[in-house]
Amino acid sequence: MTHDTTLPARRLDDADVRVLLLENIHADGRDFLKGKGYQVETRTGALSEDELIEAIDGVHLLGIRSTTYITEKVLAHAPDLVAIGAFCIGTNQIDLPATSRAGIAVFNAPYSNTRSVVELAIAEIISLARRLHEKSTDMHRGLWNKSAQGSHEVRGRTLGIVGYGNIGSQLSVIAEALGLRVVFYDIDDKLALGNAKRCSTLEELLAESDVVSLHVDGRPNNAGFFGEEQFAAMKDRAMFLNLSRGIAVDTAALRAHLESGHLAGAALDVFPVEPKRQGDSFTSELQGLPNVILTPHVGGSTQEAQQDIGRFVASKLRSYAAFGSTSLSVNFPEMNLPADPDKHRVAYVHQNAPGVLARINTLLGEHGVNIVGQQLATRGELGYAVTDVDTEVGPDVLAALAALPETIRVRHLS
Repeated sequence: MTHDTTLPARRLDDADVRVLLLENIHADGRDFLKGKGYQVETRTGALSEDELIEAIDGVHLLGIRSTTYITEKVLAHAPDLVAIGAFCIGTNQIDLPATSRAGIAVFNAPYSNTRSVVELAIAEIISLARRLHEKSTDMHRGLWNKSAQGSHEVRGRTLGIVGYGNIGSQLSVIAEALGLRVVFYDIDDKLALGNAKRCSTLEELLAESDVVSLHVDGRPNNAGFFGEEQFAAMKDRAMFLNLSRGIAVDTAALRAHLESGHLAGAALDVFPVEPKRQGDSFTSELQGLPNVILTPHVGGSTQEAQQDIGRFVASKLRSYAAFGSTSLSVNFPEMNLPADPDKHRVAYVHQNAPGVLARINTLLGEHGVNIVGQQLATRGELGYAVTDVDTEVGPDVLAALAALPETIRVRHLS
């Protein structure tokens, strides 16, 4: 598969490649990588920083979900690691600048679970409006409470979507088909779909919306994004949903507005602190409120979504490891590279500086290596050059490339 000149000079065959998959990644992802001959180890839960440092020694490909954090300290103990797969949408649990500095490619699944999250949002909007969760609880307690009090149709109500990305925009389309009026707010200039109306400020959206659904990412400046000021600006008896990032919401402020009767209900699928393993205990300030739906970060946890994610991210890890392809990488320059069994390939990750490609080609020429194809792409401070040659590249050539001052990582792909 690869030969990394920062390591002992040994070509890695597929059978030598070690993969570590954490957090119950779907079996299809595991089976795909095993089918390529890789050694695959799976673990059901997330790992702490110290646990991951211990487990990652000798690992070439790492798969995680949302609860395992990849820090610079972890990366410092992972010299063999060449790629990380986030088997989810978000990558805020990964120190992306540190992975780029280490020459480690990161991949995620930006589209695979979009529909699942949207369907959960729709289900929770209807459940809150009809008070279905409360009625179900009463029935389980043996209480027959057949009343229309507090139950409403969603048709004709206004849904405010905060964050109009892949999930927010698809929610917009489906909600409108159900008869909801849709308004949205996004810091970027997004095209409105259907009859959705763009709001110029968050305050404008809050003043209009009967339901507010949050779909923001986990970047650090979104911590505490929705708090007392925003809840106070919502309409009387409005409902609130957060299926995006737990750190974005002040749950103490939300509880106060639910207990006061200002808000009619809320549904949350994400929380500031979440258990690392299946079956671990969970606590939240929102527990015990009858008009609140709490779910354990299952927005994308349908069999269909997890199967798609497993296959998609695993295939990206394989394509990068074997062929150097960075299509849809989160941190690397975009380069779609099909396999070519008739050529040898050198993948060179480097600092984005003038003249790097000329130095690579001069060095290869001095060693008598004939170039038959070459691509170069850059992304910020990172450069990525892939060179196809017609003969085996010896360790002396790889060592010379590794010695260039701009070098981050060199891999020889067979």
